[in-house]
Amino acid sequence: MEKRPDNGIIIGVDDKISYGKALLLGAQHVLAMDLYIAPIIVAGLLSLGTENTSFFIQMCFLATGLATLIQTGAGIKLPVVQGPSYVPIGAIAAIGGKLGLGAIAGSLIPGALIIAILGFPLKWFAKVVKKVIPPLVGGTVIIIVGIALMPVGINNIYIAPGNVGDNIIVAAVSAGVLIVCMLLGRKVSGLGTFFRLVSVLIAIIAGTITASFFGSVDFSPVKEAAWFSLPSFLPFGKPIFNVSAIITMVLVYFIILIETTGTWFVVSTVTGKELDEKRLNRAAVGEGLGCFVGALFGSTPMTGYSSNAGLLAITGVASRLAIMASGLILVCLGLVPKLSTAITCIPEPVINGIFGIVCVAIVTNGMKVIQPIIIDDRNMMVIGLPILLTIAVTVLPKDVLYSAPEWATYILSSGITVGAIATVVLNLVIPSGKKETAPDTINANAS
Repeated sequence: MEKRPDNGIIIGVDDKISYGKALLLGAQHVLAMDLYIAPIIVAGLLSLGTENTSFFIQMCFLATGLATLIQTGAGIKLPVVQGPSYVPIGAIAAIGGKLGLGAIAGSLIPGALIIAILGFPLKWFAKVVKKVIPPLVGGTVIIIVGIALMPVGINNIYIAPGNVGDNIIVAAVSAGVLIVCMLLGRKVSGLGTFFRLVSVLIAIIAGTITASFFGSVDFSPVKEAAWFSLPSFLPFGKPIFNVSAIITMVLVYFIILIETTGTWFVVSTVTGKELDEKRLNRAAVGEGLGCFVGALFGSTPMTGYSSNAGLLAITGVASRLAIMASGLILVCLGLVPKLSTAITCIPEPVINGIFGIVCVAIVTNGMKVIQPIIIDDRNMMVIGLPILLTIAVTVLPKDVLYSAPEWATYILSSGITVGAIATVVLNLVIPSGKKETAPDTINANAS
C-alpha cells in the first residue's frame, strides 16, 4: 500500500486491488452518475425521436467510458470519471437547431483537438493554470460547483415522477443510509470499513427498495431493450464545419476547462496527489482526446465529474483501477442497451438523495483547498462575490434567460460557468498583497 496523508482515503490511487473488487467499487461510481440527464436534455431541445434519443444516450455511455479510460489510464492518471458536461447544452442545441446535427460534430472536433494540443506538444496548459487558477481560485471553483449543484439535486427530487412527499422520503432514506455507512467506516474498524467502501451501492439498494413500497420502481423498459448494439461512427452524418459554430464551441470548451480544473483540484486534495505541470498537461491531452472521441460517436463534450470526485471522499476509495473499471462498465453499457436502460430505471429521488451528500463533500473539499490561505478583504471578495453570482444565476428566472442575447445564454445557463469566470477575473484584476498564506502551512495538497 502506498504511503499517503491521513485524509480518510482507505484505498490509495496506485494501490493494487483485485479485478473483482475493482468492478464492485467502480460500479457504484457508475450507478451514482446522472450522465444520462444531459443527453436527454439535448435530445429534447433538438426534438429527436424516441429511437434517436435512446441511441444518443447509449453513445454518451460509450463515449464516457472511453474518455474515462483515456483520462485515468494515460491522461491525468488520477481517479477522474469523465461525463457529458452541462455547460455546452445551450450552445449545442442552438448550433444543431440552426445548422443541423452534422454541425454539432463539426463544431466539437476542432475545439477538442485544440485543448489536447495545449497540453502536448505546446505544453502551455499547465503554465496558464498556474497563472490564472492558483489554489485560491481552484478551491473557490470547487465550492461553487458544490453550491451550484445542490439546488439541482434537490429540485430534481421535487419534480421527479410520483408524489412529492414519497419522493422526499425515498431521497431521505437514500441519503441517510449513505451517511450512516460513512460514519460506520470512520468509527468502526473491519465491518465498518466494508460499509464505507460500498456505501453508495448500499444506499442505492436501500433507496430503491424504499421506492418500491411507493410503487415508483419500474424496470419494465429493460425487457424491451436490445441485448447488444454496435456503436455508430459519426451517427448524425458528415461533420459540417461552420466557422462561427467552431469559435462558439472553442469558447465553451475553455469554460468547461475552468470547471473541470476545479474537479482536478478536488481529486488532488482528496488523494493528496500534487497537480504538477506534467500531470496538468497530460490532463489537458486526456480531456481533449476524450472530447474528440465523444464527438466522433455522437456524444456531447466530456468533463471531469465533480460528483464522482466527491464520492472519493465519501467512500475512501481513490484507486485508479476502480475508476478504470468504471470506464469499462460504461463502455459495456454503451454496447448493451439492456444494462444502460436498467441504470436509467433507478428512481430519480434515490440518485438525487445521494447526490445531495456528494455536493456536501465537494463543498467541504473546496474549503480544504483554501484553508491555508489568509482570508483578507481582497481574498474575501475573490471567494464571496463569485459564490453570490453563482447563486444569483442559479435562481435566475427562465424568462429572463430566454430574453437575453444568444451569446449570453451560453454563459448564464450555468451558475458554475459564471462563478468560475468571475473567480478567475477577480483574482486577476484585484491587486494582491505579498502574503497569501498563513505561516507554517503547506499548499502541496492544494496545488
